[in-house]
Amino acid sequence: MKNQHLLVILFLLSLNALSQNASVEKSTFGIQTGFLGLWVHHEAKLTNEIVLRSELGLDTGIIESNANDTSGLFLVPSITLEPRWYYNLNKRMKKSRRIDGNSGNFISIKTTYHPDWFLISNENNIEFISDISIIPTWGIRRNIGSQFTYETGIGIGYIHYFEKENVVSSYESGLAVNLHLRLGYRF
Repeated sequence: MKNQHLLVILFLLSLNALSQNASVEKSTFGIQTGFLGLWVHHEAKLTNEIVLRSELGLDTGIIESNANDTSGLFLVPSITLEPRWYYNLNKRMKKSRRIDGNSGNFISIKTTYHPDWFLISNENNIEFISDISIIPTWGIRRNIGSQFTYETGIGIGYIHYFEKENVVSSYESGLAVNLHLRLGYRF
C-alpha cells in the first residue's frame, strides 16, 4: 500500500515538472541606448507573461525654426511606464530558444511623459512644451551573449501637448509614432 502511494506521488510530481510554463524574469534591470537617447529601465514581473516596465531617460529631439533661424538637437528627460505582454515565451522555450532577460516578442502600451524640468541644447532661449503619449506597441527583444540585448518596436498612438502661457507652438495634440531600435546591457 505504501508503494502505491509513493508511486502516485512520484507520478503527480513528474506531471507537475513536465507542465511548467515559461515565465518572464522576476526582475530585470538595464541600460539602453539608441539613435535618439539613453535610458535606464526596470521590468517587474506581474504574471508569467506580463511585466511592468519603468524607464527614466533622455530623449533626443530636433529644433527647426525659420522664424528664429535656429536648428539643432536637444535632450529632454522622459519618464515611461509600460505594461508588456511577452506572448511567445512557451513557443520559444519549446524550440530551445533563449527566454532569459525576457527575450521574446511583446505587445505593450507605452506611456511616456516629457516634463519641462530642463533642456540640454546647442541653442539658447528654447522653450520646451511638456507632452504625454500613449502608444500601443509591438516589439521584440533578443539577447546578444549573456549581458547584451537589442530591442526594436513600432507603434502608433496619441500625444497630448500641455499648453503654456505666452508660448506659441505649431504642435497640436494628435497622432504619435513609436519607432525604436536600442542596444542594451543587463545588470
